[in-house]
Amino acid sequence: MPRSVTVGFDGSPESCAAAEWAAREARLRGLPLKLVNVWEPVPAPMAQAPLLGTETQRHRSGRNEMGAPPAEGWGRIPPESAEGLRLRHPGIEIAAEQVSGRPGEVLAHLAEDAALLVLGSRGLSGVGGFLVGSVGLAVVAHAERPVVLVRAGEQAADEHTMDPSGIPSAAAPYRPVVLGLATDDPDPTLVEFAFDAADRRATSLRVVHGWNPPPYYAYGLSSDLELHTELSRQQATDLTDILRPWRQKFPAVEVVEESQYGTAATHLVDASREASLVVVGRRIRRGPLGVHIGPITHAVLHHATAPVAVVAHG
Repeated sequence: MPRSVTVGFDGSPESCAAAEWAAREARLRGLPLKLVNVWEPVPAPMAQAPLLGTETQRHRSGRNEMGAPPAEGWGRIPPESAEGLRLRHPGIEIAAEQVSGRPGEVLAHLAEDAALLVLGSRGLSGVGGFLVGSVGLAVVAHAERPVVLVRAGEQAADEHTMDPSGIPSAAAPYRPVVLGLATDDPDPTLVEFAFDAADRRATSLRVVHGWNPPPYYAYGLSSDLELHTELSRQQATDLTDILRPWRQKFPAVEVVEESQYGTAATHLVDASREASLVVVGRRIRRGPLGVHIGPITHAVLHHATAPVAVVAHG
């Protein structure tokens, strides 16, 4: 059975945007789409409360990606939601599933059998970017398959360049895919995901690498232009060497390399404004300190203005 593109769905605006994005991605990949709604069992003290209705006593709806309750009137996946997706995306096999459990745990588990898991995030924060809640962060931190976060209000046209008349159009070419890549330990899983995403979209891949000098260089760097130039040249060379075999594997993908001095997260957030998708990595760690996302990926998740794919790697 082929893997599916799986999306967490509760009827909220952010999950609707995620479902539409997931349907478009399923078409690009030639895969089925699965909508999943998670209902969290009611804790015993709440279930015994006399003021709760029968349905509420039995279940409470799984919270959305933000950890907030779903939109009023939604609990299960309404048949018209799946049917609407089928009408808007003909030819895609779409299934809906209702499961019970803790949303973060259930969604991370479901990601194991998916090509990728798609979640919604609540629009833009006051400083620009996603508002990613505890459930979404928990899923990203634990899932070992790619997880994509899509902000509320995301439209298909947002991922494309303007048409000749200057109007956003999904019929225009895709904007570039942006990949955040460290040169000290690049993982093939992360790089291949980004190249494949660009290849499927018939667009370019913009590889962004941010670097800072070793601590022992820091004091003299500002006054030593020659040293700065040499370090910059070396970083750019390392990036080129890493990408060379991937250029050969994906010859149709135009690659733009950007090795820039400064914080990688800042450069990636800036690049997200002209991107169809931003791809970042998360190292899988099973040590005594537990799992974590990493500061760069965490910053990109909260502030990028394009959908963000987090690719776990070993």
